[in-house]
Amino acid sequence: MKRLTLPFQLVWRVLFFLNACITFGLLYPLFVVLLSKPQWYRKAFRLKKVWARLILHNVGIFFTIEKKGSFGDGPYVYAPNHTSYLDIIISYLIIPTYFHYMGKVELTRWFMFNIFFKGMNIPVQRGHLRSSYNAYNRAADDVDKGISIAIFPEGMIPDDTPKLARFKNGAFKLAIEKQVPIVPIIFINGWKILPANDNRLNGGRPGFVHCIILDPIETKGMTDADMSTLRDKMHAMMEGVLREREKDYPAAVA
Repeated sequence: MKRLTLPFQLVWRVLFFLNACITFGLLYPLFVVLLSKPQWYRKAFRLKKVWARLILHNVGIFFTIEKKGSFGDGPYVYAPNHTSYLDIIISYLIIPTYFHYMGKVELTRWFMFNIFFKGMNIPVQRGHLRSSYNAYNRAADDVDKGISIAIFPEGMIPDDTPKLARFKNGAFKLAIEKQVPIVPIIFINGWKILPANDNRLNGGRPGFVHCIILDPIETKGMTDADMSTLRDKMHAMMEGVLREREKDYPAAVA
């Protein structure tokens, strides 16, 4: 059966990216204008929400969301797991406050798309101390301005998705230093709808992506000495949800 459906899945995958490119091209002039001044970034953010819906709904992708906690105006540090290219797109539709993304520096080399990383979002070169330092300081400045930050604590889409990779320190250090809540976000099955990495040869398909936003974790009173404890606690919490909800999550090693 898989061999019979694979050609259709590959065609759907092409349509997904073609739709994303066409809709972006149509909206690009508006993005150019709205991203030309920082005071217009929030309008660009709202336009990204429109674009996200066009990317998803035009090819039959929808989402369900469970929101466990209540949210104020922020700022927050949002920490989603990373399983698929859909994660970024859906984030703009489920995260309840205005935010800037911290993303890999390679995104600044994508033609036209790099416009989002020329001022609004924050590029970082993993493993490069100066780039990481500058990106962290920029994120800290944004939080001081009341802007939430979204960071994938895994830093990448793991090769063995849906398994949760080891978390890096950046999101937790930022939340503790600025004494703002950190919010775990879990994408359960996006990797099945639009596979990434080596699994991209499986194509993709329409469907529902299930998303869970857990209660914000307060960091008031925490110090750098608490960072590894917070990081490991949140990893265990998110892994627990994945083990419960994702039937293809690897079994625990005894």
